[in-house]
Amino acid sequence: MLKIGVVGAGHLGKIHIKCIQMINNYELIGFYDTDEKNKEQVATTFGIQSFDTIEELIDQIDVLDIVTPTLSHYDIAVKAIKKSKHIFIEKPITNTLKDAKSIINLATEANVKVQVGHVERFNPAYTAVKNYFNGPMFIETHRLAEFNPRGTDVPVIHDLMIHDIDIVLSVVKSNVKRISASGVAVVSDTPDICNARIEFDNGCVANLTASRISLKNMRKSRFFQRDAYISVDFLTKKSEIIKLDTIDDEPDPFDIVLDLGEGKPKKSISFEQPEVKENNAIKDELEAFSEAIQSNTTPLVSAVDGYQALQIATIIHDKVKFSSKQMNNEEVIDLTRLKQTDN
Repeated sequence: MLKIGVVGAGHLGKIHIKCIQMINNYELIGFYDTDEKNKEQVATTFGIQSFDTIEELIDQIDVLDIVTPTLSHYDIAVKAIKKSKHIFIEKPITNTLKDAKSIINLATEANVKVQVGHVERFNPAYTAVKNYFNGPMFIETHRLAEFNPRGTDVPVIHDLMIHDIDIVLSVVKSNVKRISASGVAVVSDTPDICNARIEFDNGCVANLTASRISLKNMRKSRFFQRDAYISVDFLTKKSEIIKLDTIDDEPDPFDIVLDLGEGKPKKSISFEQPEVKENNAIKDELEAFSEAIQSNTTPLVSAVDGYQALQIATIIHDKVKFSSKQMNNEEVIDLTRLKQTDN
């Protein structure tokens, strides 16, 4: 059994603590949090020990679960890795690529495992269809959320869009060729809404939209590939697969038949809703990490995966900043004057 501790007992940290207590592979030793009032409440509610310092907690455990704001991820992770502790770290892995790369190098030297909390990899709607992906060539994602001050310490790209970036990178087996993006800071100091277009070497294009100022919540992705369309609703946890199958003989009278023209084989359209098994995705990702440690295998969402998702997110953010700067520096075009001239 692995001894584990949690750093950060806020909203998400409490969920992690509750999940860890349900996993047989872990023994929850305790937690650390900077909020004294919250520390007392969490210790009482979950019946676990509150530590006065991170260092004291690290000395008592095998695994550290980091559920703190992104800006603190790196410093905490380094403290744990230098004591040869495995770390589970919430997404994004760190605030900068330099820090993420450092974590990868330090973890390799210390021979410890690192898993990043890209929880959508464990969403049952996604796991139900992930084996159906076969070279998707166009992907469209929408991740919209109502405004919540929690998470605004990072741009919406790193807060929300990074989930879909990770999913796209896990599905498309190709290098990225080109990225374009635009976004706007509406209520915070960083972009609150963003659209990005990612083009891959194999010709696949992914169009991603993320917003944290929406009037409704949405977490939906659509994948288009040869003879198939796959829809994944991460919010409602529903999936659908629409496939085209070549008809060799006479079609069934109940088939929906697509006639592509003379000389071309007819195809039938089939609709499939794969079984989506209910699960607790956070519990599953934490349990998967314990299994990776015990079996000495690479975690499903490794530190390298976390780095790659952050790398794309950083490029998108830089594109948004450059686009905004360019707009501010450009001469304003008076459309009214041009219209009058045209007349």
